[in-house]
Formats: sequence, C-alpha cells, structure tokens
Amino acid sequence: MRILEYYLLKTSDLHRHIHLKTKGKNTLINTLQHKISTTSVLNTSVTICIYMSTRMENLENIVFLPTILMSTITEIAPTPKVRLRFIDMARSVAILLMLEGHFVDDALDPIYRDPENSIYSTWLFIRGFTAPVFLTVTGLIFVYLLLKNREFSFRENLRVRKGFKRVVELFFWGFIVQYYAFHVLECIATGIFTILVIYGLYKLIKVIPLWFYFFSMGILAFSLFPTIDDMPNGMGLPENSWKWFLDLFCDFESRSTKVLFPTAPFVGYTMFGAMIGTLLHDFHGHVKKFYFPLAFTVIGSLLFFEPRLLLNLVDSFIDLFASSWNYKFAQLDWLFERLGMVLIELSILMFIDKYFGERMQKNNLFLKVGQNTLTIYILHMVLLYGSISGFGLNSLISYRKGSMAPLHPWYVALGALLFILFFIVFIKYLDVIKEKLGFILNPIKRLFNRLFFIR
Repeated sequence: MRILEYYLLKTSDLHRHIHLKTKGKNTLINTLQHKISTTSVLNTSVTICIYMSTRMENLENIVFLPTILMSTITEIAPTPKVRLRFIDMARSVAILLMLEGHFVDDALDPIYRDPENSIYSTWLFIRGFTAPVFLTVTGLIFVYLLLKNREFSFRENLRVRKGFKRVVELFFWGFIVQYYAFHVLECIATGIFTILVIYGLYKLIKVIPLWFYFFSMGILAFSLFPTIDDMPNGMGLPENSWKWFLDLFCDFESRSTKVLFPTAPFVGYTMFGAMIGTLLHDFHGHVKKFYFPLAFTVIGSLLFFEPRLLLNLVDSFIDLFASSWNYKFAQLDWLFERLGMVLIELSILMFIDKYFGERMQKNNLFLKVGQNTLTIYILHMVLLYGSISGFGLNSLISYRKGSMAPLHPWYVALGALLFILFFIVFIKYLDVIKEKLGFILNPIKRLFNRLFFIR
C-alpha cells in the first residue's frame, strides 16, 4: 500500500496549505476535487508536491498523477466571485452625501434654515440617514470579506489581523483630525473591534448562527441609548475610555464638543450591517435573484413607515410573559426608522446592480469613490475644518466661525457641487498620486503590516 501526501500552495499565499492523505490515484483525485470545490482556491496557478513512500511497485501507474492533478485543478477551480457592486455604490452614495451635508451645514446662512421649507426639510431628512448608511455598510463589507476566509481559525484568518490593523488606524486618524471628540472614526473603530470580538466568540461557540450574534448586539446597542444618554455627557464605556486617553494629551473638559457619535446607538447600525454581511455571504447564490432585494424593500418599508406599530407589538408580546418589564422599545422608533431607510436604499442599489451592474467597468470612478472613503474623509476634514493645518474653508464661510459671509442657498449648492467634484477628480488620479508618494507611503504600509503580522 502506498501513501500519497500532497500540498496545494497558492502562489499568492504561500502560508495557506491543504494537507490530505489518501489511498490510490482515483481517491486522491476525488478528494482533491471535493476539497477545492469547498474552499476558495481562486488562483489556478498552484504548485503540487507529491511524496510517495513505502513500496514502489507499479510506479508506472502513478507517474502521470501530476498531469492529471493539474488538469483537475484547471477544470474545477472556481472562477473568482464578482464583487457585489451595490456595496461600493452604497459607500459612494454615503460619502458623497457626507461631503455635501458638511459643506451645506457650515455654509448656509441661518436665515434660510427653516424646517417649514420643503427643500430644507428634505435636506435634513437625507442628512439624517447618511451616517446610518455609512455605518451599516461598514459592518456589511467588513464581515462579508471576513467570512471569505471562514475556514481558517481566528488567529490564522488574515482578515482578522487586517481588522485589528484597521481599528488602530481609525483611532489614530480620529485622534489626528479631531483629538477633542469621539467622532465617527472612533465609532467605526469600536464597531469593527466589536465585530472581531463577536466573531472570535462565534469561532469558539458555533451553536448559535453568526448573524444572530450581530442581530442581538444591534438590538442591545439601540436599547442602551436611553440609559446612556442620561449619563454625564452621554458617555458609555468606550467614550469614557477614549476620554481618559485624551486627557493625557489635552484638556478634554474645556471643549464644548464631547461625543458626536455615541456607540449606543450608532454601533448598532454597524452590527445590523454585519448581520446583513453574514446573510449576503451565506446566501450569496440568492443575492442576484429578484426576491432578495425585494425582501429588503419590504422589511425596510415596514421599519420606515410603521416602526412604532411594530415596536408596540413587540412591547405587547413581552408584556404577555413579563408584565413587570418596564422598558418600552417603542421609544426607539426613530432608530429603526433610519434603519428601514438604509434597507430601502440597499434594495434599490441591489436592483441597479442586478440589471445594470455588468455594464460598470472594474475601474468605474463612482465605485472607486466608495473604495476610498477613509482617504476622502481625512482630506475633507483638513480642507473644510482645518484639521492638522489649523485653517479650513469653514473659516471663510461658516457662520459658526463668525464669518461675515454665510452663503445664499444657490451659492451653497454651487459650492457643495464644486467641493464634491474636487474629491471625484482627486480619486480619479489617486493611483498616480500614490505612485508618486510611494517612497513615503510604501515603507509606512510595510511597517504597519509587520506590526500586525500581515505579509
């Protein structure tokens, strides 16, 4: 009897290997077919090493195994999965709405800020769900990519190490651009860290589905908001920890701005996004079907149009079994209303992806905007608010800065359009800029990668 051992080494990742033992040529090939079909061997350029031991009789019957194995891999290696374009579409929409919203909010003359005005009230409505969209999509894309390496252990998963690296980067840049506040970057970092902790727990306890972990944490983050909002400065544990860190460097108490994006409730959107990312991964074969985005439309519409009715039903159901329960979920209706709007937007983008996505080229500029949101956010903080430099556009146009020239709505609309166009052009030439600055950026990237054991 002979023992055949083989290793499949992806040329793009030499640390990944598959080690199998089997008997005979046919069993070996069948096992190989099964293993490749159930793993993410996306690169057909592989190296196969076959070791044969024990008795060498009938060697002529197995010398052609390498050729068979290579042809087997070429035939059955799955083609790379097409990226779900609607995810990048959603990120692009969110970051462009953020640019527009921040510029308009700073520049618009106060006399035109009339909630009774239909245009201004529509603008306020759109601005209200910009952050939930961005936070939800952040959790969605992170978990969707994380689960592509699901077969690896928590420590061996490259996406886990990249996740911790991202958390550090977000806290770092959050401190650099707004050292006095717990803002959106810190909120996103907290959300990603929470996702990693939950994922680690899931890898230990696999009885409960992963999506349910994220769903429960999303409900918890929303539910804690009324309690934490009554705390001093509206701070929970993450914000207080960040405040303690900031107190080492600056007089945090002297600043009027405290917590702009509290983890409760905003991390809840990231958790619901993580839940959606899990479902997209687990049911990826259904995502492009008509009924999948339709389900998002129906659920989103119910949450958006009738959040209080749904939450009252939940409260009534709880009262049947725990009449002494005093907490009322109906008070969270505005949070679920925004979540419903996020689901509706995602469903619309899913339909666009389904019917028009194939027409979008891989290097589509609109999608590229959504793939560089952190870069855009940092640069807009520098240009508009004067982060790092100390001077920004708001020094000239913002009524909050005592500007003598807050703008008429038409001038604000033109200014916001030019502000957005600047960033679109910037992203168009971002690769060229990175190449020119490679002598600075590449060593920094390599250093960070080494710190988090990323090769």
